[in-house]
Amino acid sequence: TVPSTLHPSPLFPTQGSLLYLDALHAAFPQALAPRSTALLSWAPARPRAPAGWPLPTLYCSPPEAGALPSRTAALRVQLLFALRARSLRVLEAGLVSELHDALATLRSGWPELAQDLALGRLSPQNGLPEDLRGRLQELLVPDAARAAELRAECAQGFEGIAQRLWPRLQVVVVGTAHGGERLYLDALRQAECKGLPLYCPFYRAAGALLGVNLWPEEPEPRFLLCPNWAFCEFLPCPAEDEEEQRTVLLGELWEGREYRLVLTARPGEYRCRAGEVLRVAGFNKQCPVVEPVRRESQVLNVRGESIPEERFCQSLCRAVGMWPGARLIDYVCVESSLLGASSGVCAPHYEVFVELRGLRDLSEGQRYKVRGGLGVLGALLAAGSCRSCCLLPARPLPAPQPRGGSALRQPGHLGNSFAEPCWL
Repeated sequence: TVPSTLHPSPLFPTQGSLLYLDALHAAFPQALAPRSTALLSWAPARPRAPAGWPLPTLYCSPPEAGALPSRTAALRVQLLFALRARSLRVLEAGLVSELHDALATLRSGWPELAQDLALGRLSPQNGLPEDLRGRLQELLVPDAARAAELRAECAQGFEGIAQRLWPRLQVVVVGTAHGGERLYLDALRQAECKGLPLYCPFYRAAGALLGVNLWPEEPEPRFLLCPNWAFCEFLPCPAEDEEEQRTVLLGELWEGREYRLVLTARPGEYRCRAGEVLRVAGFNKQCPVVEPVRRESQVLNVRGESIPEERFCQSLCRAVGMWPGARLIDYVCVESSLLGASSGVCAPHYEVFVELRGLRDLSEGQRYKVRGGLGVLGALLAAGSCRSCCLLPARPLPAPQPRGGSALRQPGHLGNSFAEPCWL
């Protein structure tokens, strides 16, 4: 029997960073030019680039900007420094949600950002210590022309805004984007980053780096598993007899099959299931190339139905597609046990919080379409196991106290929006 938990490890082989930089340079020769990369990433404990170590000559913002105590303040300061540099070649973020939230800050706060650019100042804000604000502000100079360009481009709308603000931009790099994070990736492709390749260079599991994407220009990420970064074993799935099943090694994988990952990240750590399912897409020389399929640990299981996150997200996107003009920005689906008394006294159920753009209030007909669009989940709705709600701009939800159970995403934290539930 293989245990199913693993403590995160800081393992990040230098070879992985070098392979990433080499692949990026091969596909986009100008991407590694000095000061041509904007880093949008929050690392309060130790400022470093998602590539694995600090590369100060690449980035247009100072390292201190990403180490602020507030995530919101850090992303805004980094965004301001990025807007100063018109000749950017790369937008880089450790998480696709960080890039999504930074560009949401641009969408909602571009007049203030333009004013800061014009005056060469850094406005006071929560989470930005005054002494550090003074030091960062010394690096800014007034740029009225760039501020005027920012106002003109934002006034035209935000579809393709990244390409219009940075005409030389070649690629958008996000450290990881699979599972539920694909929702952010799709939203960026359709709006702010339209027309730009989005490159996910790394595959991590349980805190360890396992693979690197050597094909930056391909729309769907594939990762080369490197044999000396961690000790990986694989359980073929679906499993026939889980107790008797034997793990296989890298050299025993078959193309086209799916496997559960069993990981020993470094000597001395426990051998554990990482909760990841991979599909073997092919081989590069003798090393397997894999595509992440799903995370088995991300499931809803209020009554034993074990609904995977990917399945729920696909069903919800299908339901939102029935509402003309609506676009799904973010969501939370949480088991009622996590919300305590605020979920009411009815039987265990799911509560769904949805952040939409282009639609505010739901008619009765639109609410009915949710039940049909959710397919199998619609049966749970009809049976009273699921309650759906629509997000309205209001006050932040109270933080729930942990009570056991599971949730797909963190309740009450949806990008830059807050919510008050409107039950379906």
